[in-house]
Amino acid sequence: MQASNPCPFCTLPEGRILLSNDCGKVVRDAFPISPGHTLVIPHRHVGSMFDLQPGEWSALFELLTAAKGDLHKEFAPAAYNVGVNDGPMAGQTVPHLHIHLIPRYEGDMPDPRGGVRWILPERAKYWP
Repeated sequence: MQASNPCPFCTLPEGRILLSNDCGKVVRDAFPISPGHTLVIPHRHVGSMFDLQPGEWSALFELLTAAKGDLHKEFAPAAYNVGVNDGPMAGQTVPHLHIHLIPRYEGDMPDPRGGVRWILPERAKYWP
């Protein structure tokens, strides 16, 4: 990435970091879609989850699990969506891997069935 346009995840202020380990960090999403929307981000600037080393994936999963525990204590959501936009055609706008942990709350949608399938609304509802 060019110096005139630094990666926002490589330059996060320490004060935003909620949890970290040797491979990654946890922050709240700057543009949350629900209360507690959280991101798990590798320290290493890597664009795709498929470019992670096995140890990095394990360490990020540990952070994801710890972040979920913290969200449960603080917000008590009813469920979670976990997602990765991997590549521009999948909606990735920051070219640094980040895993979304999105708390879901009773009544936040009239019918939450289908979950992530709603990224293509015309194909989401497959049930009668």
